[in-house]
Amino acid sequence: MNRTERFYLIDKMLAESKVVSRQELIEELSISWATLKRDMAYLKDRFNAPIIHDRELGGYRFDTPNIGPKYELPGLWFNADETYALLAMHQMLSELEPGLLTPHVAPLLSRLEAIYGVDGRPFDDVSKKIRLARTGARRKNPEHFGLLTRAILEKMQIHIRHFNRPRNEYTERDLSPLRMVFYRNNWYLECWCHTRGALRRFSLDAIDSVRMLDSAAQTVSDAEIEDEFGGSYGIYGGKPTQNAVLKFSIHASRWVEKEEWHPAQIGKFDAHGHYILEIPYADPTELIMDILRQGHHVEVLEPEELRLEIRKETELMMNAYK
Repeated sequence: MNRTERFYLIDKMLAESKVVSRQELIEELSISWATLKRDMAYLKDRFNAPIIHDRELGGYRFDTPNIGPKYELPGLWFNADETYALLAMHQMLSELEPGLLTPHVAPLLSRLEAIYGVDGRPFDDVSKKIRLARTGARRKNPEHFGLLTRAILEKMQIHIRHFNRPRNEYTERDLSPLRMVFYRNNWYLECWCHTRGALRRFSLDAIDSVRMLDSAAQTVSDAEIEDEFGGSYGIYGGKPTQNAVLKFSIHASRWVEKEEWHPAQIGKFDAHGHYILEIPYADPTELIMDILRQGHHVEVLEPEELRLEIRKETELMMNAYK
């Protein structure tokens, strides 16, 4: 029985009986007298529990409430493993999006610390023991993140000013936000664009301003969203139009066979020990970048136009080093 369960049982025994002897508590909780004293002191000091030892009745009982905060145990309890899992999740999400969760979960974390902190396991250690190594994350306005998530959950339209990098210009759009996607250390908004009358995806770091509108968001089914964004390779989305067939060196195959490049990928080894990977795609931009990341350990077998794109890019790279 952990400390949390003991607190609940002590509270239950004292509430159900007029008085409970020290021996009854020790036997029921399966603890020592020293541990019982610490638990009683903790309940009184941290939760303002009106527990007294009544010598005349020969045991512990609840007295009249103390001055100060009302005594009550938290309505939600976690055992040690659940608490550490929750703290680890909080730490990881905080690193994914600093400042987003901290104000909202601070009361919960404070309560958990009040319950478990006395055991000498400070919660600050979690941030030192569990880390996410992030590279390539783009800076964005944290206020925009809050407004966008609110619009998604409340199903309201928004108006944004967005920077179009390829055209080097700003555009204004009315959107029905549908969901947020965290992909390769960056956040993207998937939405129905009323300006274009189609599903679109926007990078949050390119959004210059966000304003909530009074209109309800347009409803789009999950199947439609997945059909538009989930079928093809990478963040560019779109319905797949071709399949890329890649052959990896024997050395690289040892790692690549364990990787998921796409949910619908097909992988197999050929007779010589090379891993052959088949991937559906529409826009080749991101696929080309990932192929080049493998260097000479990968060869594009199909389609021919993708082979030519890789060849063109490698020639441009060679020219940059002449």
